[in-house]
Amino acid sequence: MATLTVKLVKGLAGKKKDQIAVAESLGLRKVGDVTEQPDNAATKGKIFKISHLVEVIEK
Repeated sequence: MATLTVKLVKGLAGKKKDQIAVAESLGLRKVGDVTEQPDNAATKGKIFKISHLVEVIEK
């Protein structure tokens, strides 16, 4: 199965509560945190919501 590598490149301070919740659901808490996520519609929806805060690498 394909995976996505998601890296938090901007901080969460001052962001909306729902954006912080999405980042934490992806396992991203601090700038520089990296996680591997499955490449599916749910994950892509989460990434779209915080696209201005993350960097994504498709594998």
